Amino acid sequence: MIAFGPELKIVVAAQPIDFRKGVNGLVALVTQALHADPYCGDIFVFRSKRADRLKLIAWDGTGVLLVSKVLESGAFFWPPVVNGVVRLNSSQMAMLLAGMDWRRVVERPVNRPMKAG
Repeated sequence: MIAFGPELKIVVAAQPIDFRKGVNGLVALVTQALHADPYCGDIFVFRSKRADRLKLIAWDGTGVLLVSKVLESGAFFWPPVVNGVVRLNSSQMAMLLAGMDWRRVVERPVNRPMKAG
C-alpha cells in the first residue's frame, strides 16, 4: 500500500511513454527527461498511449518500487497539461489509481486558524 500524504510530491510525465520500459528505463527517463532525482522519494507517474494503463515508480528507501495498472474497462482520467506541467495532489492521485473521475470532486477551501493572541 502506498500512502498518499499531503506532503508527497507526485510528478506526472506530460507525454505518453513506451510501455515496454521497465524499472531501469523509467529511472533513466526520470533523470534525463524530467530532470529529477528518481531516488528522492517522490512518485513518478507515466501513462501509455492507451488511456487505460499507467506505471509509477518510487524510491522507498531500500529499492525502487514499480507499479503497473491496467484498467479492465474504461480509461484513466488524466489531468491536463498546463505550461508543460501536469499537477496532481495526493487525493487526486488516489482517485486516479482507483479509476475514478477525480475531475468531478470539488475541493473545499479550508481557512487556517487564527493565532491566539
